[in-house]
Amino acid sequence: MNLTTLIDKIKAHPDYVKVGMILCHVGVVRGTSRDGRPVSGLDLMVDREVLESILSEQRKKPGIVEILVEVQEGSLKVGDEVMYIVVAGDLRDHVIPVLKETLDAIKKGGTQKTEHFL
Repeated sequence: MNLTTLIDKIKAHPDYVKVGMILCHVGVVRGTSRDGRPVSGLDLMVDREVLESILSEQRKKPGIVEILVEVQEGSLKVGDEVMYIVVAGDLRDHVIPVLKETLDAIKKGGTQKTEHFL
């Protein structure tokens, strides 16, 4: 996984001249679960078909030029980077909500995680 490579791909996009914002998300394995229990790591699986469907739909949103995602599957430890999302578009009013919608959809239906507790 390489965030700089994703950004470089965005910059090479044929419609890059329309881009006014590139917004990035870097997900990291936290040391605690949402309910506060200590976590030693997690296992993550990605449904690539669902992921591609989510990206296809989100790319149709007004002002969006490109969305790229990388997800680290397998066993991860606290501090490991889990997912990169890069959204490029014309205006922040378009880009910011699409990043959130994309992230929420991926976490809800495109990935499955199992946390390991201490």
